[in-house]
Amino acid sequence: MTDEDYLRAAIAEARAAEAAGEVPVGAVIMRDGEVIATGRNRVITDSDPTAHAEIVAMRAAGSILGNYRLLGCDLYVTLEPCAMCASAILHARIRRLVYAAPDPKAGACGSVLEVMNHPKLNHRVEVVSGLLAEECSSMLTSFFRARRGRPELHLS
Repeated sequence: MTDEDYLRAAIAEARAAEAAGEVPVGAVIMRDGEVIATGRNRVITDSDPTAHAEIVAMRAAGSILGNYRLLGCDLYVTLEPCAMCASAILHARIRRLVYAAPDPKAGACGSVLEVMNHPKLNHRVEVVSGLLAEECSSMLTSFFRARRGRPELHLS
């Protein structure tokens, strides 16, 4: 499977989150070529401000692997991680992060903050961004427009 395949699996998780009334963000964790855990936003469902897709996926992976250190694992997520998630990714020792859309309001991989790979921290994560960004950004924009009751803009 390719990075795009794993991101498409994360997009499926994001769509499931949206169907449950959550902000449509999804995540997939893989190791050695196989998906070991998935996650989707569950903040509202679980009444838990930490239940972001990345955290949900890392909790599941840690449970499956029997370790909070997710060595050799790669994380695919539809939106740039926030500061909380970026910190957890570093703490879990994720090897590689692939995210689709930048988050201009809370992104912690360079859009707003630079938590990921800060020079004072002792773990480095390979970061790849932008793959399927337009599709994921569009999904989020549509979600928030619908929440605010604004019609879609169709430019031709």
